[in-house]
Amino acid sequence: MTEQDSSWNMWDDRYDREDYLFGTAPAEFVRTHAQRIPSGSRVLAVADGEGRNSVFLARQGLNVTAMDNSRRGLEKARALAEDAAANVDFKYGDISDWDWAAKPYDALVAVFIQFADPALRTEIFRGFDIALRPGGLLLLHGFAPRQVEYGTGGPPHRENMYTLDMLEETFPGYRVLHSADYDADQTSGEGHSGVAGLIDFVAEKPGG
Repeated sequence: MTEQDSSWNMWDDRYDREDYLFGTAPAEFVRTHAQRIPSGSRVLAVADGEGRNSVFLARQGLNVTAMDNSRRGLEKARALAEDAAANVDFKYGDISDWDWAAKPYDALVAVFIQFADPALRTEIFRGFDIALRPGGLLLLHGFAPRQVEYGTGGPPHRENMYTLDMLEETFPGYRVLHSADYDADQTSGEGHSGVAGLIDFVAEKPGG
């Protein structure tokens, strides 16, 4: 991008570099749990940045829409998809006013979206429930509160982080297929590097 228009934001600044801030390989959580999503499923990748997760998902035979509010990130994501011969429908949009009811998805994938404070997070998670069809899969991956002390990625706000109890309370009635609270080494580019406190949450929306 050669001009910084009125929609240029903090994430555009972070992504405005030759390499990929978080690398081009998918998060290990996505690599591990993508096999739970049936081939051909409609998938929404939320705040997907430079495209590493959405491109991987598309290469698994999934029908992927990826949204983000960074034009620079989307520009790089499209380049990554082209290099990988992956078909991803990239959408520019802000997560705070995204139209979650526009179409139903079979699966929703959200990785490290902890820029959201508790109030915004409540609205986002409500949107996730709206966007998922009955029986759809929610794949959510992020940092635990202790990550603030580790300092190897994410914002310095414990209240933005996840706990398993909080997620189970937020998505009542969902059938939890996998949940974990653990430490693991992160090697996701310069953006996430080192031992991190992580949360996995994979659950099926009721009614399917």
